[in-house]
Amino acid sequence: MSESEKKPFVLGLTGSIGMGKSATAAMFAARGVPVHDSDAAVHSLYGPGGKAARAIGEAFPGTLTPEGSVDRPALRQAVLGDSEKLRQLEGIVHPLVGAEARAFLARHGQAPLVVLDIPLLFETGGQARCDAVLVVTAPPEVQRARVLARPGMTEAAFEAILAKQMPDAEKRARADHVIDTSRGFAAAEAEVERLIARLSAAGPMAER
Repeated sequence: MSESEKKPFVLGLTGSIGMGKSATAAMFAARGVPVHDSDAAVHSLYGPGGKAARAIGEAFPGTLTPEGSVDRPALRQAVLGDSEKLRQLEGIVHPLVGAEARAFLARHGQAPLVVLDIPLLFETGGQARCDAVLVVTAPPEVQRARVLARPGMTEAAFEAILAKQMPDAEKRARADHVIDTSRGFAAAEAEVERLIARLSAAGPMAER
């Protein structure tokens, strides 16, 4: 493969709430690996003038703020318990996030390794865009303690979030790599560094 034809190894990063995904993504970024944060992309798309905001406002009247950004509580209320409206929302947002990810990959086409940080990677079929998937995990009691320590979090809210996510055991079974963040920050960093060294030299699609 010529230098101009080289593509980065695309690592999908995912994990359920409270597992340490964001901290792990930061470890990759701190070591110079380009990371695309799909949550941050959604935040931008929902902001004033964001590509998703106008379409959401038209599809769900009353869900925009006076500044033209998405009023998230109003949007949650608009789709709550309505699977058809939720699919309609996903039909607006998911293609836009996908376009942002493709633009990210184009910008970093010469990097040996890039990370796509996608909370609902398996749930949305995002693994199809990745050469391998890393799942971050932790024991259930550690996960629960972390999440319930967050301001404003309740048991009911935590259970509702878990209900929308693929079970951790299934994610781990489908993963190419797993990092248990309960073993400590230093241990997780060491595993990240090993993965960077290994995957940067692997080349795209080397593991599938």
